Formats: sequence, structure tokens, C-alpha cells
Amino acid sequence: MIEIKVPILPESVSDALLLDWHKQAGDAVMRDEVLVEVETDKVVLEVPAPDDGVLVEILEEAGATVSAEQALAKFAPGAVGDDSDAADKAASPAQTPAPVPRTVRLSPAARRVVEEEGLDPEKITGTGKDGLITKQDVLEHVSATTAETASETRGDGARPDTALEADSIQASSERPQAGNREEVREPMSRLRQTIANRLLQSQQGAALLTTFNEVDMKAVMDLRTRYRESFEKAHGTRLGFMSFFVKASVVALRRFPLVNAYIDGTDIVRHLYQDVGIAVASPRGLVVPVLRNCESMTNADIEKAIHDYGTRARDGKITMDELTGGTFTITNGGVFGSLLSTPIVNPPQSAILGMHKIQERPVVVEGQVEIRPMMYLALSYDHRIIDGKEAVQFLVTIKDMIEDPARLLLDC
Repeated sequence: MIEIKVPILPESVSDALLLDWHKQAGDAVMRDEVLVEVETDKVVLEVPAPDDGVLVEILEEAGATVSAEQALAKFAPGAVGDDSDAADKAASPAQTPAPVPRTVRLSPAARRVVEEEGLDPEKITGTGKDGLITKQDVLEHVSATTAETASETRGDGARPDTALEADSIQASSERPQAGNREEVREPMSRLRQTIANRLLQSQQGAALLTTFNEVDMKAVMDLRTRYRESFEKAHGTRLGFMSFFVKASVVALRRFPLVNAYIDGTDIVRHLYQDVGIAVASPRGLVVPVLRNCESMTNADIEKAIHDYGTRARDGKITMDELTGGTFTITNGGVFGSLLSTPIVNPPQSAILGMHKIQERPVVVEGQVEIRPMMYLALSYDHRIIDGKEAVQFLVTIKDMIEDPARLLLDC
């Protein structure tokens, strides 16, 4: 008999919240199956089974506050064949689904869905690193299969937009009925509490201002169109816009080092490196994983890292170390349709760049009115350390780099 314990937590995290148990006492489990999840202020940690065996007893129920290395349950490794009840459960398809073959690489979250739904992982295409099948890959496979089945049932050969269809179903199920005056109260997650506290801290502890500009995206879009296929073939990842903005930010941070600094008491601490945080939306809230030493990263390095972070954010796989630090942050509300916003600085940083939706607008180019793909940019900054002149010039530098990408190579 061994104890299942809370994983070791970082020094800055004193306790964690125990989420729902995925297995119950007496259940037969396989090695690496997720038993329970533990939510900290920043990430959700999965607690897997250390070996094949039986979950004998649960010591802490869901909702409990636990500390590092605290005992959560008792586990009997290799006891599946010795326990008749567990063996019956393991043999019953209604109780425990068939295990996924070990030759297939799945994330723990994806493996759980595959086993619960009785899917064939060989038919699922993995988009994760080295072909890893993520939870999102499984859900998209289920949606596509459902849509194909519905199409065959109708006999019209039509293929509905499964993403929109799923959103519509979810929206209809969550929409309250007319005349319903009930209220629902639910506790905030630890991550949401932390986001709320940090945003309030930023608003109360800094003199925040926002300066705006707009950038013509035509040059970058033309460059991206011209080299998209060759870039993807050479590097195995798609060429997005974010890498250009990260590279442009590195140039601007070098020219205006106070934007890359922060206040510590009565001192100003200047970073001699550029660690850029990229705001990523996850099912449990906003997280900001950090690209370290961006000054030495290529566009391909940046795009691969961002794609990896996005995938692991969906699956709750971002580590504490990857969320720690950062000297500057970029957030892109444009992917959700935002045309203009004022992002809030992520303390203790002093500035944050907000990207927005690309929208065709008439602009004057060399005396002629042309329709160009334009994007509004916003730079929120702490006026205690950054003057308005520096903030405006910083944003203009990014604008110049994006409108003439050759400058990123020449650093001029």
C-alpha cells in the first residue's frame, strides 16, 4: 500500500485546491491514468496513478485545501488481479473502459476522453508536439464524426460547420428560459481569484496610461502569403503574425529600456534581456507563458513556442516555471474580434502591448486613398517609470518595423 500525495508546489505557492476525483475508491486504474487534479494560483496539476492497481481509499474530498506532499489517497499497486471487486469492475465495460494501446501518444486529458468514449486513437490525428494527441484533437474528431453521421442520416451529403454547431448547442443549453428568475452561485477558481487580485493590484499600484496607434499590415501579410508554404515546409510550423510583433517588440525594448524595466521600492531595475509573455486563453482563464531570451529567437522558434503553449494551455499542461517572470507582455484581443481596448499591465512589469482585429479601412497612401488592412495597437504603461514621449516612440517603433519588415533584419 502506498500513498498518493500532492505534487511538490513552487516556493511562492503555499497551498492548492483539490478538484474532482476522476476515480473512486475501489476502482481499478492503469499506470498514468489521472486520479485527481490539483489547482494552484496559476496552473492545474494532474496527479496520475504511479502504477497499475486499485485506488483503495480517498483521504481528502474534492474542494479541500491541501498542501505540498499531503496524502490524498491510499493506492495498492498491482492489486487488480487480487481484488475481486476491482477485477470485476475492470472487466466490465460499463464501469471501466478498455485501455488505450501504449503505442499511441496521448496527453493524459486526451487519454481520459478516448477511454471514456471508447474511441480508436489510431484514427485521430495528433497536432501536438511530435504527433501528440491532445484533448482538443479528440474533441474535434468526435465533432467531425458526429457531423458525418448526421450528414449520412439526412442523406443530403451536407457537412455542417461542426464548430458553429457545437457552439450553438452549447449556447442553447446555457441560455436561461424566458421568465426564469433563478440565480446560480459558484465559487471562483483559484486561477480566477489570482487574476482578479493581480488586475486590481495593477490598477491600484501603478499610474496606468494607454497610448494608441494604427499599423498597416499589408507588408507583413504579403510577406506571409509569399513564404507561408516554404516556411511551413522548412520549419514544420505555420507563419503567424505574432512572431513579427515579438521581434518588433525586442527592437523597441532595446531602444527604450525603461519599458523593459520595473520599479522596486525606490529603485528602477533594468532587464538586459527580453522575456516576452504571450497572453493565452485557456478553459480555466487567462495565462501568460513566457518566451525567454526573445532577442536570440528566430520567427520559427517563436511560432513553435507559441503553438506549443496554446496547445498545452488548452490541456492544462503549462508549468509554473513557464508562467514565471517576463519583462514585457503582448496580448491579442483581435482573435476574439476586439477592435480597440486598453490592456492592463501585468505587475511587476511596466508595459503591455495590445494587438487587435485586422480590418480593411480607407487610408491615404502617398496622396491616394487606398483600402488597406489596418490594426489598432495599444500600449498601456506605468507613467511612474515611463514618460509619454518614450511610450509613443516605443509604439511608433513597432509600427515602423511591422510596416517595413526588412527593418527587423537590419535593426534600423
